[in-house]
Amino acid sequence: MVDLSTTLAGLHLPTCVYNASGPRTGSSAAMAKIASSEAGGVLAKSATIASQTGNDQPRTWHEENGLASLNSEGLPNNGIDYYIDPKTIAETMGDGTKPYMVSISGNTLKDNLQMFQKITDAVENNSAKIAAVELNLACPNVVGKPIIGYDFVQIEEVMKEVSSLPCFSPKPLFPLGLKLPPYFDRPHFEAVAAILNKYKHVLSYTASINTVGNALAIDHIAEMPAIRAKGGFAGLSGPAVKYTALANVRELRGLLDSSIDIVGVGGIKSGKDAFEMLLCGATAVQVGTCHWTEGPGCFDRICNELRDIMKEKGYSKISDFQGKLKEWSNEGAAKSREIRIAKKKRGSGTVDVRKSDSNQQMLIALLVAFIAVLLADKFGIVSL
Repeated sequence: MVDLSTTLAGLHLPTCVYNASGPRTGSSAAMAKIASSEAGGVLAKSATIASQTGNDQPRTWHEENGLASLNSEGLPNNGIDYYIDPKTIAETMGDGTKPYMVSISGNTLKDNLQMFQKITDAVENNSAKIAAVELNLACPNVVGKPIIGYDFVQIEEVMKEVSSLPCFSPKPLFPLGLKLPPYFDRPHFEAVAAILNKYKHVLSYTASINTVGNALAIDHIAEMPAIRAKGGFAGLSGPAVKYTALANVRELRGLLDSSIDIVGVGGIKSGKDAFEMLLCGATAVQVGTCHWTEGPGCFDRICNELRDIMKEKGYSKISDFQGKLKEWSNEGAAKSREIRIAKKKRGSGTVDVRKSDSNQQMLIALLVAFIAVLLADKFGIVSL
């Protein structure tokens, strides 16, 4: 029996795979489909103080081979009051016990502090079943707004102000997560980790990574950007960013305090991708672009693929391999090469049964026709 459950920020998730905030999370109807899948929890759309429609269309683009996607949505959402309303939560979760989590991404620090107060009031006064709050410091697609996660002075200021809120002092009312942008240089990893470790009494997890900002896709036929907003500049996601995401999870796991969990995000579209992210030290994984293009059925498929990999390797639970990435070795490379070659040989040696059956039926039909002609000639029906 393979167990995919995990404990994230003290919360029990029945599976370690759930959705990233963004695609297909804007309404309770959309989120209910996630809740009814094998996803281990539901994370709502990143909310602002008031509802907003986002950037002009077209603001999304998918490469034909599925390797990359771009979006410059500009945080379209129904506003924080909608996502913390007990009615919305009930419509989303039904009678289920999975955690429902809220994401916020205010245009200013003041907005974020105000939303934390709204969430606090909803939990304390309206008994809203909000399991955790994820603060997005990584959105690259709001016109005129910088990515806070790259400004370490701002991160320090945000964490200082947030940690002083009554909902986090003396004891957090709910777990706090931070959505981070991708980092590319060791000093940047060290700088952000040093800040976050100072607030380990408040911070429960980080989600790494958000999209890679300021990517550009060109429509070569029209000789213009594929996306209208922001001159075509947008956040890059999909399989193309998986390797950057793996590196961020691996680096941060080695630098953050062990009490701070990491959620791996970026380019996950298979059980293999999820396995790799967990191997690098993630406690859970979020799926964004694949959920966007495939729909909520992706959670069932990815979970089943992850189970198959774990069975093949003899693992019964996530902790058997989580964070246990091995150093490169000649022995490991040789074993990998041997298994890959064996699988390739097995694949080339298989017979397509359907094709074989079709060929046999065709041969039988030709033989029957030939015999019929011979018999007809013998009995003088036709002359050859």
